[in-house]
Amino acid sequence: MSESTTPSCADALIHEYVRLFPAEAASHIERMSPEEIVPALALVSPPELAETVRRMDPDVVAACVPAMQPEMIRTVFTRVEPAVGVSVFVRMERKDQDRAFSHLPHHLVREYRSLMSYPAESAGSLMDSRVTMFREDSTVEEALVQLRAVKGRDLLDLCVVDRENQLTGMVPLHRLVKADLGTRLTELVDGESIHIPDMAEREEVVALMEKYQITTIPVVNADGFLMGVIRHDTIFRAAQAEITEDLQTMFGAGREERAWSPVSFSIRKRLPWLEVNLVTAFLASFVVSLFEDTIAQITALAVFLPIVAGQSGNTGCQALAVVMRGLALREVRTGNWWRVTRKEAAIGFINGLVVAATTGLAVGLWTGIPAFGLVIGISMVASMLVAGVAGALIPLLLNAVGQDPAQSSSIILTTVTDVVGFMSFLGLATLMMGMLTA
Repeated sequence: MSESTTPSCADALIHEYVRLFPAEAASHIERMSPEEIVPALALVSPPELAETVRRMDPDVVAACVPAMQPEMIRTVFTRVEPAVGVSVFVRMERKDQDRAFSHLPHHLVREYRSLMSYPAESAGSLMDSRVTMFREDSTVEEALVQLRAVKGRDLLDLCVVDRENQLTGMVPLHRLVKADLGTRLTELVDGESIHIPDMAEREEVVALMEKYQITTIPVVNADGFLMGVIRHDTIFRAAQAEITEDLQTMFGAGREERAWSPVSFSIRKRLPWLEVNLVTAFLASFVVSLFEDTIAQITALAVFLPIVAGQSGNTGCQALAVVMRGLALREVRTGNWWRVTRKEAAIGFINGLVVAATTGLAVGLWTGIPAFGLVIGISMVASMLVAGVAGALIPLLLNAVGQDPAQSSSIILTTVTDVVGFMSFLGLATLMMGMLTA
């Protein structure tokens, strides 16, 4: 095979691979450096290019845009959903944004800037404003003609509006195709008009999706005018982001941080919580220092401290995870605090009894002093009971005062479980010193 034919064959193979497996292609491409990504994308035809970029990490795409040629910028950002484009542009420097916008049609730039004016992670920032509106007095036949004229969009539901463009409701596509041609759309609208305000937070979008099991959410402004829709793939990404960000914040990382965020940015987000965690660790150490004399006389106590703290910590984390999920899915409300706390207290107490029996027996046999098993058993029941209560109450209290429960619940919980575990174990050991040294 000659050298002149080799590149064209390779290009054809790359194009076919991207066309058939866009998700896998995106996953492989985004692992490359920006200097390698842009030439690779240049080998892909426009439809597949947009589809590949849509599936890539927005941080990676944002790093690549400054190296893109004007034609590639136009191809990508005129074809992807506006919500996808916005997720890229908000991650770019202002000068790079302006350069990219200079290569796009004016009407599209206005749309992007409008979407970017919404608060980050609001419903308005997630919506696709290129929504096709269907008039409520249109017939099914007229709607089908209009539907056939819509190209490049996969519509699962029709947004029905009145003459003022105020949302009337939604008509599922399957209901439309089954109806008589002369039926008015207003007769097909679902009884309840499900929608979300453009300024609503992302977690409200996810909660609405969970509650109604819908794939398209209309977005309206304060006057009820239809502004756009949040489509199923965007809803899925929002739900995924909500879950993963809560996971990050529970361990002290910032919501905005990503795997490829700059080192300086990651340090700014993580370091303050590490310092807070250090303060709480000193508090736990202070509690231990109160019992220095006891530990000095019975050094074996230091061996068993991690067992008490570890078990109570795990108990608290289990309760915390369940309540956090309940808050995210709107299954748990602040008003349910007593019911939730009572349940977790019961679980912590019963689990504590079972674990304490096992631990107490093991420690008693290990040390040869039954009182040792009794001390660690009682302290374990007490600390696991408190841990269950704390794991339920802390996120509920933070939510009640308007704070993000995911941001600091785990740090507060760790402090509570460590302090209570150490205090109960060492306090009981001090009171029963005579039995432990006999």
